[in-house]
Amino acid sequence: MLLREDLERREFDILSEKAVKSAESRGRRFPEEKCDIRTDFQRDRDRIIHSKAFRRLMHKTQVFLAPEGDHFRTRLTHTIEVSQIARTLARALNLNEDLVEAIALGHDLGHTPFGHNGEEVLEKVHEGGFKHNEQSLRVVDVLESTQSRRGMNLTEEVRDGIVNHTGSNMPFTLEGQIVKISDRIAYINHDIDDAVRSGVISLEDIPKSSLELFGRSHRERINNMVVDVIKNSDGKDSIMQSPEYKDELNSLRSFMFANVYKSGRVKREEDLAKVEVVLSSLYKHFMDNPQQMPEDLQMIAEIDGRAEAAKDYVAGMTDRFALATYTELFVPKGWK
Repeated sequence: MLLREDLERREFDILSEKAVKSAESRGRRFPEEKCDIRTDFQRDRDRIIHSKAFRRLMHKTQVFLAPEGDHFRTRLTHTIEVSQIARTLARALNLNEDLVEAIALGHDLGHTPFGHNGEEVLEKVHEGGFKHNEQSLRVVDVLESTQSRRGMNLTEEVRDGIVNHTGSNMPFTLEGQIVKISDRIAYINHDIDDAVRSGVISLEDIPKSSLELFGRSHRERINNMVVDVIKNSDGKDSIMQSPEYKDELNSLRSFMFANVYKSGRVKREEDLAKVEVVLSSLYKHFMDNPQQMPEDLQMIAEIDGRAEAAKDYVAGMTDRFALATYTELFVPKGWK
């Protein structure tokens, strides 16, 4: 039988000297007894997987609003793809795969309904602004609580990787840096896949330089990007791409913003307007009527204020729950 101490010793025997060892974690915000079987990072991963916020990701938009078809990515399938890429990188670079997996599975827990469009609405209406990475940290620190514990009480390494998976700040662990680059590799490639399948773009619309460097198929592009990161990060103090791959990926990202993310064929103006009406109306309603929120959010309103609780509640909604709640509150019953 392998116990936690055995796994911790194995990490020192097997992993790179640059890997974070679970026995050397900076620890949790609140002390607690260790598990006999699992390392701290394995325990963090399990807490994330069993959380309500993780389950809700299956009904949250990735890019396409109300897609017609069963094969378009959701926020949950995106998370799983990020985890797969990140684990591949961690294994090849001999870093801590458990830490990488925990960060990857938790990185988007704070995303709003209706994808980045929902994020833009809350950024506009909430006085403190809104960033999904900061909300993801709030989910694990505060909102996913039990009777005996406020928040998930995750390790500092996982918390840092979650909040810094996007933006200018770099995670302090190589494992966190792996998730940061895996997130970009995943969403660029699966969004291309979804956009081609839906007919928004064709393969020939993609810049020729990207096809020549990364490959023409979904499999080729991901594999080549992953191999490039491995070759350029092995033995280094940071996770990086080659300059050629980094520049071309930035160009491809710009193409996706112009032709997919901001495309009227993906997100019609009237749909975006509806998203703004729905989420801004819900936010204002629950800020003015905190007693109508679930009991745990009412407690948040008392501690952190009504606006913060309303933001937490709306951000945590799935697409369909947000629409159902809006309909219940604002649509006359005879019109439903």
